[in-house]
Amino acid sequence: MTTQPHTDGGPSAAHTVTDTDLAALDGLISHTTTQGVPTLYAPRPGEITAGLFFRVGRADETLATAGITHLVEHLALHRLGLSDLHYNGATANTYTLFHVTGSEDEVVSYLNSVCAALRDLPLARLETEKEILRTEAAGRSGGPGSQLPLWRYGAQSYGLTSYSELGTWGLTADQVRHWAQTRFTRDNAVLWLTSDSVPAGLDLTLPAGTRRPAPAATSALPVTPAYIHGDDGHVVFTSVLRRSTAASVFADVLGRALFQDLRQEGGYSYSAEADYTPRDAEHATLTAYADALPKKQDAVVGGFVDTLARLRAGRIEQSELDSARGKILKRYDSPDLGASSLPSYALNLLLGHRLLSPEQHRAELNAVTLADLREVAREAWSTGLLQVPGRGADWAGFEPAPQYSQAAVVGTRHQSLEDDRITLVIGDEGVSLVTPRGPVTVRHDACAVMTTRPDGARSLTGTDGFCVSVEPTLYRGVTPERIAAVDASVPAAAVVPLPARDPQQIPRPRERTSAPQSSGGGRSTWAWTLGLWLVGSIAAIWSLLSAAVTADELGAADPEWDAVVGVWVLALPLLLVTWQLHRSRQRRRR
Repeated sequence: MTTQPHTDGGPSAAHTVTDTDLAALDGLISHTTTQGVPTLYAPRPGEITAGLFFRVGRADETLATAGITHLVEHLALHRLGLSDLHYNGATANTYTLFHVTGSEDEVVSYLNSVCAALRDLPLARLETEKEILRTEAAGRSGGPGSQLPLWRYGAQSYGLTSYSELGTWGLTADQVRHWAQTRFTRDNAVLWLTSDSVPAGLDLTLPAGTRRPAPAATSALPVTPAYIHGDDGHVVFTSVLRRSTAASVFADVLGRALFQDLRQEGGYSYSAEADYTPRDAEHATLTAYADALPKKQDAVVGGFVDTLARLRAGRIEQSELDSARGKILKRYDSPDLGASSLPSYALNLLLGHRLLSPEQHRAELNAVTLADLREVAREAWSTGLLQVPGRGADWAGFEPAPQYSQAAVVGTRHQSLEDDRITLVIGDEGVSLVTPRGPVTVRHDACAVMTTRPDGARSLTGTDGFCVSVEPTLYRGVTPERIAAVDASVPAAAVVPLPARDPQQIPRPRERTSAPQSSGGGRSTWAWTLGLWLVGSIAAIWSLLSAAVTADELGAADPEWDAVVGVWVLALPLLLVTWQLHRSRQRRRR
């Protein structure tokens, strides 16, 4: 889907798009309604491309129902089956899109089929489509920054993209049907077509509903800028910006600056780039990325932070602004500007972001100054979340994202069978895992999901993203009664039953062993054994020599007691050291 720059003016608060907003597009894009669905269209030579947007996506779900929108999308497309027609569906954070390219008749047939299926989903296919979604997810890579939404938003709203679609296990036909009837409505949709008119024969009949605003963002970060540890080879920075023309220009400036600093000058990275993506009507997500070889990771992190600091301090050349602005302005040279702009205009109409004509956006682009970019850079820093490999980023002014909860709940205590320092607490208000470094707590009233297994295992995830697993086989005294107490306290809407595990997959406590354990500096009990053997051998030889000298002097007419004392002065310390080494070795074996 192509997003043109002139659709993202600002700063602007979310508002209801009116006929006055749409009038700004006259001469570029035409607009009407089709069976109650707002419709945008503009001509382009060749086949027609159409897209039907609905304002519902993953951020509207809960962790327990995650995947329900994707399920509706799959079910709506099922009846189309195998076809040479180029069509597909997509489920994003804030929208679902059905799109197609083909002849007029093919486009009409596709859109009519999608709307007919949404009115009457083929729910006999539900379990099959669930299995397909789980298979699809198993083969999908999350990408280097896939965990950042979880850390920023928690296990809700825009953080759900970091999680698997757990709803594919427990959703019922009634839940999926209700979701389609209340979210996939004519009042919650926008249609766009690359055509000079709305094709005859379209039947977009859908239930009435309401236009749903994008979900409010949640937060799991008490302080920003913050950092988390990630995989080797990747440095990722995200921030939340107010949507504006200056912010979209800044993303291009940042991408160019990272490429020049980290690749062309430093030679640290191959890929260094930045991206600006609208999140909702008011805010966008800025994402910057650089790769790194293991030996150069610290250099990449340092260079990355230096580039952000330079822009934040206002050390931006006019040529950098002019290059970014010129790149965006060139997009207006497209001979089919109206048609290529349809997806982004339709999405802004769906989200409630103001619509700018090309002339209005050109004026905003030309008005962007270096001072504007500096302010955006400071905003980006203030809301930043940095993912680094290796050592932390405290030195650069980033706070570590919370690793532990503030407090543990009160309840029955169950010691780990693997580590005496770890205790599971099951209480009326929630569950906690108490560790030497701090507690991890999930409160029942803030439980995003609890998965259950027939063998008694429970895994609770809080809305803040913290997770506690209750494995009866790994803790003392976790009886069926204690599991029942947890079940009774968690809201039913948050429970997702998972299938039985293979007995081999049920965890068992690791056996405690007296095998040599690694110690500081890589040393282990074999080193103590070797030391004991060497010192003990010397001590034994010297003790035998001392005994022989003592026996000789006792039989002499004029004993030389000085010699006797001398040899034993050397023997006794050796014997003492041997004894201490023996005791140390015994302690390390325990």
